[in-house]
Amino acid sequence: MKRLRNHWIGVDQGENILFSDFEDGGQMWTGIGPRERRQRVKFSESFRAPPSVHCSLSMWDMDSGTNLRADVTAEKIADDGFDLVFKTWGDSRIARARVRWMAIGELRHADEWDLY
Repeated sequence: MKRLRNHWIGVDQGENILFSDFEDGGQMWTGIGPRERRQRVKFSESFRAPPSVHCSLSMWDMDSGTNLRADVTAEKIADDGFDLVFKTWGDSRIARARVRWMAIGELRHADEWDLY
């Protein structure tokens, strides 16, 4: 559990289209084996420390003739952003994926100054 020290709690959220590979024959649609897409997300305002980030698929368009495999996660979480990561493997054919995310954490107080 992440404990927050004061009432300066910030919630930022968004939605990102990670790829649309069926249009141009990209790796998620035509490839096989382990594949990954990574996109850096910047928060609208920096948090005091790295926040808790939740990610979920809000849209996926997959080929019905293959197994449906997907792993969505947040990596390299920092006070100003994180990497949104989508992975698949095997024979899965993914045409498109869109992910919603939410970050919750402590904001900087206006009276806090970084001197060094």
